[in-house]
Amino acid sequence: MNEKLVVENLSKVFGTNEVLHGIGFTVREGEFLSVLGPSGCGKTTLLRMLIGLEQPTDGKIYKDGRDITNSAPFERGMGIVFQNYALFENMTVLGNVEYALRKNPAFKEKARETAEHLIEQVGLAEHKEKRPGKLSGGQQQRVAIARTLALNPDIILFDEPMSALDVDTRLSLRGELKNIQKKFGSTMIYITHDQEEAFAMSDRIMVLNEGKVQQLDTPRGIIDHPANDYVERFVIHNIQLKIDSLIQFARTKV
Repeated sequence: MNEKLVVENLSKVFGTNEVLHGIGFTVREGEFLSVLGPSGCGKTTLLRMLIGLEQPTDGKIYKDGRDITNSAPFERGMGIVFQNYALFENMTVLGNVEYALRKNPAFKEKARETAEHLIEQVGLAEHKEKRPGKLSGGQQQRVAIARTLALNPDIILFDEPMSALDVDTRLSLRGELKNIQKKFGSTMIYITHDQEEAFAMSDRIMVLNEGKVQQLDTPRGIIDHPANDYVERFVIHNIQLKIDSLIQFARTKV
């Protein structure tokens, strides 16, 4: 599998606070990589540097072998789905997905056709004339994904997109997101603090803490061979606590 993204020795300092310390990793083409860690560990800062909204203090970012460290966001061939979806409330589903296409000369001619096709692909054809306020949280997320897919990015970044959704919707959307990834062959980098979420969807997981990579491996590899005490405590122990809690809950219902 080809390396789609290569990150080398990436660091970020804000004043006297070093948020990221020499981060290095690769993302393979068509891979679903989760960046898993607690609040304040540097996940969102890393995402903002990958998309070009923050410049690293040190280090390099390569995409398809090209140095994009100092490239503008629109030059990187990446898309992003934000935590709050950032939809235009005064536009319909169709208008939201079509908007970026109409602003881009390369896509403008077929903007309506492309938007309608993507809306159908994510299962929202019957809702295309509705505005975001009339949609559920899960439907809004699918609009945000369709809008991001519209410009055909090589890599899609997700900034904890399910954190505001209820449990049932999150469980449903996990499967839908994986189906969308397979359908479009997208490379996805998914920021999350939820261990269960990362293990359910990822090809590989990068565990981040205090601005450093603790482990990068498959879900099975992390379970079988945790790299250190932190990974064992934050990942495996917390998953076991969730399993024990569910078992206890089930017993009280019998």
